Amino acid sequence: MSCGCKTSGDSTHSCGTKSANGCESIDTCGNSYKLSVFDWLSDIHNPASNRCDYVEVRFKNDRKLFYKNVNNIPLHIGSVVTVESSPGHDVGVVSLTGELVKIQMKKKKSSEESSLKIYRLANQKDIEVWHEARKKEDNVKIEARKIAHRLGLEMKITDVEYQGDASKVTFYYTADNRVDFRQLIKEYAAAFRTKIDMKQIGFRQEAAKVGGIGSCGRELCCSTWLTDFRSVNTNVARYQQLSINPQKLAGQCGKLKCCLNYELDSYLDALSDFPPSSTTLDTEKGKAFCIKIDVFKKKMWFAYVENSIAWYDFDIDLVKKLIYKNKKGEKALPLEELKQPEISVKSIDLIQENNVDRFEKKNRGSANRNRNQNKQNQGNRKNRPENSNGGQAPRQQTPKAQSEKAETSSAPVEKKPQNPNNKKKFKKKYPPKKDNNA
Repeated sequence: MSCGCKTSGDSTHSCGTKSANGCESIDTCGNSYKLSVFDWLSDIHNPASNRCDYVEVRFKNDRKLFYKNVNNIPLHIGSVVTVESSPGHDVGVVSLTGELVKIQMKKKKSSEESSLKIYRLANQKDIEVWHEARKKEDNVKIEARKIAHRLGLEMKITDVEYQGDASKVTFYYTADNRVDFRQLIKEYAAAFRTKIDMKQIGFRQEAAKVGGIGSCGRELCCSTWLTDFRSVNTNVARYQQLSINPQKLAGQCGKLKCCLNYELDSYLDALSDFPPSSTTLDTEKGKAFCIKIDVFKKKMWFAYVENSIAWYDFDIDLVKKLIYKNKKGEKALPLEELKQPEISVKSIDLIQENNVDRFEKKNRGSANRNRNQNKQNQGNRKNRPENSNGGQAPRQQTPKAQSEKAETSSAPVEKKPQNPNNKKKFKKKYPPKKDNNA
């Protein structure tokens, strides 16, 4: 938890708070600090006799120390204080108060006897000197890199930190081998006119200070929440059945990714049920060795020594039985006979992403077919002859009706002129008259 000003992630900020209530926007801080600790005991007021006199103060480059409040100054998270240092004094920001400080001191193994004391709340002069020293850091870092390059030293100046009273400057550097600083410190003391302190850091700490985006698309773990850097070796990748590819397994620091340790315990628990990867099976056709292990499917792939192209996968339960059989001195059946035929499982596409008609309504095609059939039936009914009686057989006509029909057929019938184009005539519609008075 830190104060809510814009530069709350850096110890160089000055919220200017000297009140007993601390920073006003302390609970709405938009820039979270990596090493912040949530004080869940802040609402609980302890008796004055059991009050903790120690506070946690943070500085630049994730540096945090514990100090004793000998003068009983009312301090809160975000208060800018002037603390004891060697030589002179330093300026920092209070990051934790209360009973949780004792727990943090026990966790960091910090003794109460060796802790320094807090002088006072930082006044305006202390803050001005502090800010002026911080402004010099970028130029000093560039100049320090030029001097180290001119001396031919194989090292890299990562960051520079001035003390609050500008009486000492600390250079953080990374190097693969041991560096001789005798001539370098003389050059730095003559150029910067102050006490010089050199501190070596690892490549992971350098990546945490620089920051960046990892291959997963998120901000680096070391620059956001990770505080302890455990060693990572290639055995971690082998346990997880990953290919030893330095370009994929290395992070931006050039070392193996810290995230390889996250799921290592789960893989070790799963591999405890597997036979060792160096297992060989003695079959009637020859010896077979293990090529591949699938942790999730709990299968092992075997191949003959003479023919390593053909692979056969078996469950670990069957492999254990074969190993037990070999220990008795019996040879197992050939791998071809042990291999059971795989049952093809028909996959069901629940999302139906490959179906083109997934956006259309159901039964739309059957409704269109019913409409077309109804239209055809209506057309067939119209084209039927007049003597048809609703699909029934025609009635037998009497002799009288037949004679009358013959007389009517012999009479001349006037034929209506037919339209050659067989087009219907439509009445011409004229547009309505306009009303000028409207």
